[in-house]
Amino acid sequence: MRVIIFSWEYPPRVVGKLADYVRDLALQLAKNKVETFVVTYHDYLTGEFEEGGVKIHRVTNPVKTHISVLTWVLTLNQEVERVAANIYYKTGKQISLIDAHDWHFIPAAVTLKKALGIPFVYSVESLEDHRSHGANSPFNMAIKSIEWLGMYEAIAIVVKSDWMAGEVRRIYKVPEAKIKIVNPESGLWPKTVLEVYENLKGVVFNNG
Repeated sequence: MRVIIFSWEYPPRVVGKLADYVRDLALQLAKNKVETFVVTYHDYLTGEFEEGGVKIHRVTNPVKTHISVLTWVLTLNQEVERVAANIYYKTGKQISLIDAHDWHFIPAAVTLKKALGIPFVYSVESLEDHRSHGANSPFNMAIKSIEWLGMYEAIAIVVKSDWMAGEVRRIYKVPEAKIKIVNPESGLWPKTVLEVYENLKGVVFNNG
């Protein structure tokens, strides 16, 4: 199995809890014989690196001035797509799936699904309704539309609690069968993620 993980933060760039969560997941996958690639952002530490068997590709945004996080994300997605496509071809088109963490790189995941047939998992860290409670400006709705796209196009939605599973169903009407709960408080949570991946191996879009 070969997996590409998308995350907008990854050590040494730590914004919140997601960075360490994704690193722990990537390292555990590598230990379980999953060839693991991470595509992430860094403003100057760019290129290919390796840590604990994980192949890390850091990209920066070619556009330096932005009016909001939305324009930053949408322009950065082009670099994420480019690097992920390079990984896909270098591995002989044998990528099992992409795991996109949070909403930032959903556009890239959807593009790669449509163009190359790579299925993706949407691992939800938070939702716009919770980050900006009650906000319904065009900016907020644009981010929500990206979240909705991820919910619709992903082969599975991974959440970290029963409560978040309920919120995903309530806000985005995601079928219960599509939602997988992975409790990061459990010592076995990386194994649970791997089981989610393995259970998706038989789907029609799978390349691995």
